[in-house]
Amino acid sequence: MSISTVNVNGIRAASRRGMPQWLTSAAPDVLLLQEVRANRAQLDEVFDTDDTIHLHDSRLKGRAGVAVISALPHGEVRTGLTEDEPDVDSGRWLEVDLNVPGLDRPLTVVSTYLHSGTVGTEKMDFKYAHLDRVGERLQALASDMAAGTREVLVAGDFNIVRTERDIKNWKGNYNKTAGVLQDEINHLDRWFDELGFVDVHRQLAGEVQGPYTWWSWRGKAYDNDAGWRIDYQMASPGLASAAREAHVFRAPTWAERFSDHAPLTISYDL
Repeated sequence: MSISTVNVNGIRAASRRGMPQWLTSAAPDVLLLQEVRANRAQLDEVFDTDDTIHLHDSRLKGRAGVAVISALPHGEVRTGLTEDEPDVDSGRWLEVDLNVPGLDRPLTVVSTYLHSGTVGTEKMDFKYAHLDRVGERLQALASDMAAGTREVLVAGDFNIVRTERDIKNWKGNYNKTAGVLQDEINHLDRWFDELGFVDVHRQLAGEVQGPYTWWSWRGKAYDNDAGWRIDYQMASPGLASAAREAHVFRAPTWAERFSDHAPLTISYDL
């Protein structure tokens, strides 16, 4: 089973830039999208598919939006983290319980788009408040994992690096730039070290620099591979043990990119 996650930076723009060609080649069994920035009717115009499309769009027009697309049979679908979810958090968390051949329990897949934040602004407050709510939900999912009632995959754009290996210019950004602040990294450390989730991409890649999944549109960041690894597939230990191969799709040239993020695809042997 292959699972791909990608922040499309606007699904309609990505479609015009060549995303369908990548999707035809990759053909994942499960596709998780972030920053869709479209409603359901607009998404249906882009995807001509018999697969089931689940969308949690933002209440803020033209913002955020996450989706899960798969032909696998599904059970419950859950959107958001709280009943009184703030508008700025809408379109950032979507859970779908999939019934996967080879698994004797549901696989809960989560497409998530965490806030990017900006140091010294209220956007950073939004991010930390959202991270707290994410942590509470992950703790509940971790309890289910420990009880053996579900496998879990949380994937998407986390907008946080974890170590020096996840960003080209660590020294110039650490504790200076949103996404590289220790207070943000502490949240990831808790999810991986205390709650027991596995960073599947890092597990497969090993202790190497990168592989990055995001590069600025500006300057020569893409050409020089001056990127950030901020797109994750974070799995329960059982699912992580079945991971076999990870691939980051990099367009041949800057001009051929369909997003500032690259798709991360991981295959699982179930």
